[in-house]
Amino acid sequence: MIRMARKTPRKLPGRREDGATTKAQILEAAGEIFAEKGFDRATGKEIAERAGSNSAAVNYYYGGIEGLYTEVLVEAHRRLLTYDRLVALAEGPGDPREKLKTLIGLIARTITGPATTSWALGVLGREILSPSPAFAVLIKQEILPKKLVITRIVGQILGLSHDDPIVTRCALSIISPFAMLVVGNKQIFTQVLPGLNPAEPGAQDAIVEHFQRFALAGLNATAAELRSGDH
Repeated sequence: MIRMARKTPRKLPGRREDGATTKAQILEAAGEIFAEKGFDRATGKEIAERAGSNSAAVNYYYGGIEGLYTEVLVEAHRRLLTYDRLVALAEGPGDPREKLKTLIGLIARTITGPATTSWALGVLGREILSPSPAFAVLIKQEILPKKLVITRIVGQILGLSHDDPIVTRCALSIISPFAMLVVGNKQIFTQVLPGLNPAEPGAQDAIVEHFQRFALAGLNATAAELRSGDH
């Protein structure tokens, strides 16, 4: 009796890519819905429908809507500035003041540019105003690592350790305007502070230059106080 060799099931070409595409589509659809409605009012079914997938896909790829929201929140922060790009800037050659100017320019142009119409700022703005349990993950994965890089740059400018309270206060003053823009974005630009409307000709460049000038002027004043011993 001749025994036939068992055939190994052939993997369908593109299966992995299709899975990755579906997962990415769910993330994008979720980002849009979370930005529109917030985490509490969004449903996995609605997200799956907008992504063109079945309702089980959210659980399959993300373990549920909570896991999906965490991934969306982390991705939103990365779209403002990735950790790798920040490290490359900090560890590259050049004066720390110029590095800080570049960093401020990167963040300011992202927030006042096309990102103002994306879901990333909407998701982050909602999270800042009403933190969810996922905020702890965002702090650990994105905020603290990036904050360490930024405070090291500020510390180099002032000649202090990155964890010195003076450095921390200076970093807060530098970062706070961006947090304000993320929370308010369109409302601030068009209603409360129309002078910040980046849609006006030349406005984005003016905003970037102002943020850079203000931050460096504050650091220069702080450095002068440190040299005089009046702090």
